[in-house]
Amino acid sequence: MLTPTRRAAGLLAGLALGAALLAGCSSENASTDCGLDACTVTFDRGVDASATVLGVEAKLVGAEGDQVTVEVAGEQLSLTVGQQATQVGGFSVTLDSVTDQQVVIRVAHDPNS
Repeated sequence: MLTPTRRAAGLLAGLALGAALLAGCSSENASTDCGLDACTVTFDRGVDASATVLGVEAKLVGAEGDQVTVEVAGEQLSLTVGQQATQVGGFSVTLDSVTDQQVVIRVAHDPNS
């Protein structure tokens, strides 16, 4: 029978592992906020910016006005704010916002794939 201390230690270890799996992302000049099947990526403009989320790399290629070019899963996409999601490699990608400082996209597992 497990003691309360061992049970608590096991629970904490499981929670830490779960958090690490959810985080499962890395970035350069970008920040990420991920859930189980979707991530919001905020890129800094004017620098090389990329992030690995949900097992794919997302890069900011360029931004001009309200149109942004990103590369997700090896394919370049041109996106505008308010545009319907674009499907690529089993993911749907949308452009949430564009400012002088940042570009925010959402990458989600495509439920239709």
